[in-house]
Amino acid sequence: MAPIELKELKDQLQKLLERGFIRPSVSPCGAPFLFVKKKDGSMRLCIDYRELNKITIRNRYPLPRIDDLFDQLQVAMHFSKIDLRSGYHQLRVKEQDISKTAFRT
Repeated sequence: MAPIELKELKDQLQKLLERGFIRPSVSPCGAPFLFVKKKDGSMRLCIDYRELNKITIRNRYPLPRIDDLFDQLQVAMHFSKIDLRSGYHQLRVKEQDISKTAFRT
């Protein structure tokens, strides 16, 4: 790994730890990580979960159609908006599945 990538990795991991998005793990397995360059030139830390996806049992029910969801909103009286900054890190993971989200650095 190039020195600049190593520094970026340490910086991003430290920020994620401080925000409580990640924690140290002793999981027996872990997905590899990679950096993807964003349009502004900064680096995004990504975890490659393709191997996990290969062995994951898919849900057997279809996702709702978007037009059906909008139809349900027509009678709504209150709307809210959420902060999508770091939105991916705000998804709750079931306790029994947390070990599956481990990654190697």
